[in-house]
Formats: sequence, C-alpha cells, structure tokens
Amino acid sequence: MATSPPLIDVAGLSFSYPGAERRAVDGLTFEVGAGEIFGFLGPNGAGKSTTQKILIGLLRGFEGHASLLGRELTEWGSDFYEHVGVAFEFPNHYLKLTGRENLDYFRALYSGTTRSPLELLERVDLADDADTAVGQYSKGMKHRLSVARALLNEPQLLFLDEPTSGLDPVSARNIKELVREERDRGKTVFLTTHDMVVADQLCDRVALIVDSEIALIEAPRELKLRHGEERLRLELGSDDGVEVREFPLAELGRNAEFLELIRSRDVQTMHTLEATLEDVFIKVTGRSLQ
Repeated sequence: MATSPPLIDVAGLSFSYPGAERRAVDGLTFEVGAGEIFGFLGPNGAGKSTTQKILIGLLRGFEGHASLLGRELTEWGSDFYEHVGVAFEFPNHYLKLTGRENLDYFRALYSGTTRSPLELLERVDLADDADTAVGQYSKGMKHRLSVARALLNEPQLLFLDEPTSGLDPVSARNIKELVREERDRGKTVFLTTHDMVVADQLCDRVALIVDSEIALIEAPRELKLRHGEERLRLELGSDDGVEVREFPLAELGRNAEFLELIRSRDVQTMHTLEATLEDVFIKVTGRSLQ
C-alpha cells in the first residue's frame, strides 16, 4: 500500500549566523508525516528555534534541502502562510487591541476559510476576556491567545514552540488536549520544547537534538522501553514504614515470591522501571536539558 509523502522533508539542513564560530544547525535530516505530532527536543541553544525559523521562512541562506507541503521551501511565496500556523514561545500581540480584535485583524489577512475568533477564544479559555485589552492579559493568557491565533486559518501544518510554557496545570492540560484534537483532525504538528514530560505526553515521534545535530529519532514509548530497566518495583507497607522490593519482569507471573507478596502484604505502589525521556536524552547525548 502506498504511503503519503511527508509534509516536512529535510536533508542535510545547515545554517550559520553571521560571525558565529559554529553552525547553529549542522546537517539535520528528518521527515514528518501527515497527521503526526513530531517533537524536536533539546536544551536551550541546541538549534531547535533556528530549525523552526528556517522551516517557517524566517531565516534564509540555509544549506541543504527542505520541502514543506510537497514543495521546496525556497519556491514558496507568501501563499505559504495560508497553510501553516505558528505559535512562538514569546507571544507578540497588539496590546491596545482586545483578544477578539487581535484575532479579527489576523483573520482578515487570510484569503481562505478561517475559524471563528470567539470559538477559538472559548477553546483556549479566553472567552470571558475576549473584549479585554491584551495589554491587561497575564503571560499565560497571551500564550493561549497565540495558540488561538495559530489556528485561525485551519493550518495543515502547525508549528508550536514550548506550547505549555508559563501555563498553570489546568491551562497546560487544555492546550495539550487541543494539540491532540488537531492531530486527530488530520493536522500535522511540529513541536519544539525542552520539556520532556510534555513531549512524552504529546508526541508520536521525537528527535533529540544536541550541539546542533540530531542524536536520534524514535517514538517515545520505544525509547523508554529500550533504555529502561526490565524490572518491577513494589512499595510495601511495613511496621518500619515502607519496604521496597524489585523483581525482573521476565516470568513475573510465575515468580512465587512476588505472587506471595502481593497476596499477603499491603502493596502501596507498583510500577515498572522504564526510563523517562529525560533519562534517555541524558544517556544518549551525555548532556542535561539545562
């Protein structure tokens, strides 16, 4: 069965800022498929934002190949922005305009079908502040408005930079649900972050980038299984507090000691010792995320 061509196809992508001693990105090669949430993960300064800026047309003069939506990036004109949406980590809005007025203004810039500003404001929990000047918004509210603005033109390809940065837990959960909804509607999401928990919860595949190069690309689940320990840890209640026991996962159902413990003891917690994405990143790259 034929497969759909990738929406993002990058090969040997390199870029250097004027006067810099080393490349900001160096020989990046990856593909992003239709209907995929692709995470671009790494510490600050690794090259995540530079790569995103290249892919959305803000940086020219790169080396290598970059094709988006089936067309070479260098061949796109302003019509490119009819098909993509972008939410930056540091939002830039018209502060004297209200949230609704900001979306109305940007909505008017598109020639195609757009979504209702009020519908989007409701979706990011800003409906009650639709007619409040954005200058009075908190940092988190401005961030949510930026996500709403990125969705105005029903983009086929959505670029999100640190989509939950500065958000309270409830707002962060709502934005993550919104990202999944867009993926389920067939949209493709390119997500840059150094938050491995967010990446683990959202991404179908992740690329780990460090020192301007990609260390590996894989599904989060596969990475955690491959680099974790095949053991189960129990925390058991005891007269002295908590007793911790570990057992190999192999033949666990026939491990007599394990079966006796869970029948006869107070089991307080039980979990496997798979690695976190942060564990994997440090193990693979030898670097922390700071």
